[in-house]
Amino acid sequence: MKYLVIFLSVWLAGCAAERLETGEPPIPNEFAADINYRIGVGDQLSIQVWRNPELSTQVPVRPDGKVSSPLVGDIVAAGLSTQQLAQEITQKLGSYVRNPEVTVIVTADFLRRVRVTGAVRNPISVPYRQGMTVLDLVLEAGGLTEFASAGGARLYRNVDGATKVYPINLDAILKNGNLKTNYSLYPSDVVTIPERSF
Repeated sequence: MKYLVIFLSVWLAGCAAERLETGEPPIPNEFAADINYRIGVGDQLSIQVWRNPELSTQVPVRPDGKVSSPLVGDIVAAGLSTQQLAQEITQKLGSYVRNPEVTVIVTADFLRRVRVTGAVRNPISVPYRQGMTVLDLVLEAGGLTEFASAGGARLYRNVDGATKVYPINLDAILKNGNLKTNYSLYPSDVVTIPERSF
């Protein structure tokens, strides 16, 4: 436990060296618009072929970036939008099925998760849901531990390849109902709550 506390202290000190963004609310990241989403390794896909349930399937995107679909076989999915993948599958199915209509939906994806770490009762990584806030995530993690430094919480967000760090005043949120820093979350956000130094 002693070494864990030392490690967390060093890690948080390193994080403190990062530039804190103040004043303006957090900038949305590339996940703000679903239209820009590209399929990634580890995503779970639902491939539906209209009027052909035997060709419809639920598949994971393998580490090689491919998925397997009936009649189509292996096809590259990583890096494509759902519309692009649907077009690729439609084209390949055209040799076997008359006028196939294919829909691809991402049902679960690794990148579109939000995480909370540090002094919460249950550090978690959960699928992003539209409308989630910092408070929602902290409550889903079981709340703060008795050792939490609620005033030192941080939101880490990747924006255009750079990590931006925003201070969160959980004390004000939880004790005073001041929701100024109860920021809306986006996929891939990480919230950290440090422990108090004794």
